Amino acid sequence: MDRRSLIKHAGIAGVLGAGIAPAVHAQAAVRWRLASSFPKSLDTLFGSAELFSKTVSALSGGKFEISVHGAGELMPAFGVVDGVQNGTVEIAQTAGYYFSGKSPIFALGCAVPFGLTTRQMDSWMIHGNGRKLMDAFYANYNIKSRSSGNTGTQMGGWYRKEIKTVADLKGLKMRMGGGVFGETMARLGVVSQSLPGGEIYQALEKGTLDAAEWVGPYDDEKLGLNKVAPYYYYPGWWEGSTELDFYINTKAWAALSAENKAIVEAATDVAARDTIAKYDAVNPPALKRLVAAKTQLRSFSKELMDAGFKTSMGVYAELEAKSPEFKKIYQDMRAFQRDQLLWERFSEFRYSSYMATVKV
Repeated sequence: MDRRSLIKHAGIAGVLGAGIAPAVHAQAAVRWRLASSFPKSLDTLFGSAELFSKTVSALSGGKFEISVHGAGELMPAFGVVDGVQNGTVEIAQTAGYYFSGKSPIFALGCAVPFGLTTRQMDSWMIHGNGRKLMDAFYANYNIKSRSSGNTGTQMGGWYRKEIKTVADLKGLKMRMGGGVFGETMARLGVVSQSLPGGEIYQALEKGTLDAAEWVGPYDDEKLGLNKVAPYYYYPGWWEGSTELDFYINTKAWAALSAENKAIVEAATDVAARDTIAKYDAVNPPALKRLVAAKTQLRSFSKELMDAGFKTSMGVYAELEAKSPEFKKIYQDMRAFQRDQLLWERFSEFRYSSYMATVKV
């Protein structure tokens, strides 16, 4: 195995521990700026960008440095696609569905109602057609993508009142990520609001919002959402997982040496794996703390989820009719998901369902 292949497939610890760091001394120094859509206070989401930057620096022996900037520092949280497309920054970290106003296809690489789980998304992106199809679309925006990690299945958000039936959604002012989910909820009567994470607490506190979804127990606790909305619902059927991405300007990418490209790929793999592992570690104790602090944990009714499913399928059908490109990617994702669901009936789902019923 040559050095470049080793860098790509090994983690930072393995590469450095083996004493075979890449030969970077002859390479010119590279300096990039990274604009994140997430606030620095979130050590999960923003932390992924920081780990990526540190890994790039370590693997390059300090020859390749990436400064990391939180939401609003270099540009607004929702301005990062324009920033990368125009070359204002070389790289961004974000959630694709924020940019569904440009095209609903952005959401397919991130999260859509009743979409892929984390493992399914990883498999589709890496060993299916996911990354190839999404990068062909992103090329229209001068973007190449790499995973920044995944949140896992998200919670259904915080509400100032109980949501027992579909009728309770009518007129509800709710912050949500956007994309197909926003259109689905609008048809169920919700008034959709698009806000960066750092602005959610104040909007809930002032009553500008009646409800908000963010990620899950750990991040939601950090934002203090339990202090301004008592009801916490699950599951987030609109985000069976949420794939976060690094968006890289295609010209900046093309200008990198083969060695530095391998370093970026290895560093994104390190950051992506760490993100989901961290969420799985920190969410359980955070949920316990929230419940102990009098959070009212509630599950969405089957009636509401059935309504969400039916409405979502109607939105998808309309989007497919309007856009052959959306249809191509969406149908590929669904075909992949059907095989995954079949397999999980005999593996993960059956095992996890049993383990949830016994005391360990």
